[in-house]
Amino acid sequence: MSEARVRGLVLGSALGDAAGVVRGRWPAEGPLRIGVSSQLAAFTIEGAIRASVRLDHKGICHAPSVVWHAYCRWAFLQGIEPERVSERWTGYSDARWPNGWLAQVPALRERRGSAPATVAALTGLKQGTPTQPVNGSRGAHALTRSLALGLLHLLSGPNTCATLVRATAALTHGAPDAQDAAVGAARLVSHCLTENDPFRAWTASRPGDDHPTDALVRSLPMPHSANPDTVLDLLKTPGGVPDPGQLAWIAPDATASSALLGALLVVSRFPDRDTVGAALQFAAGAPDGNSVAATAGALLGAAHGADALPVDLLSRLELAWVLDTLARDLLQQYVDSPGGGEYVPARDPHWWDRYPGG
Repeated sequence: MSEARVRGLVLGSALGDAAGVVRGRWPAEGPLRIGVSSQLAAFTIEGAIRASVRLDHKGICHAPSVVWHAYCRWAFLQGIEPERVSERWTGYSDARWPNGWLAQVPALRERRGSAPATVAALTGLKQGTPTQPVNGSRGAHALTRSLALGLLHLLSGPNTCATLVRATAALTHGAPDAQDAAVGAARLVSHCLTENDPFRAWTASRPGDDHPTDALVRSLPMPHSANPDTVLDLLKTPGGVPDPGQLAWIAPDATASSALLGALLVVSRFPDRDTVGAALQFAAGAPDGNSVAATAGALLGAAHGADALPVDLLSRLELAWVLDTLARDLLQQYVDSPGGGEYVPARDPHWWDRYPGG
């Protein structure tokens, strides 16, 4: 795993999200706007960093609650029940809220699409859990906003990562299959961050070869109630021609499972470093192009690194600097803890101000 791959993971997902916004028809000039899933992804990453900082300094932390707090900051900036949300976290205190550097980014105050399940949960000011869901939503945001947490599979261990990803999805999306898809996507991200040529290794196998990805695919709801072997045959067609009809069939809606299955089809057709741009354009043509392209972009970026992303597009991507900074800081926090801890002095005296863990 390298920093370039971690950056590729985060930036690739956002670039895929932007491809979905324009349905893969890139404008000749001007900024490329992200969608709401990239905004939520930014706050998911920030929440994960702040949870780790809190654990370093306090010795105890419930990470999903810290991520929930991050989503509340996003809701406040978006003007979603700002008075109620603010009072929930400040009471009658004079302390500045929302705090941390991410809340100062102007573009995060702008609406970039809808996130109905997330907004409904935040409006109710009640965070869900895997055992006490707040709804039955199967939506793709449960997956797309938490893709970067796949890094923790490598840094904190698979069980800790799976628990956090599932709990993060459950904050606002109660359907078990949405949570399963989010956990499975995080596991795939970890493979892409470490393996050489991960897509060819998978597509070279056939159904029944017991490749780890096969079990993941079989665990997801099948499109149109198809036989899992039919889906696996489609996903593993060597050198398969990119077919928009196949993409629409395998990823027919805006659910988390569609986002993941659609992304797997995309990377099977465009596995190479020099076809990332074409992959995102193809992915954006899915019925819910934002979620499929964001997921495919994350997998491709993690596998090939940030340098594989098209420079002409990345240089125009909204929030590129913000997301790149978050990617670097997520890795740095979990590897090196720049903010120190309860008994360890901080190497970066400003880290706590950037990511308050209180």
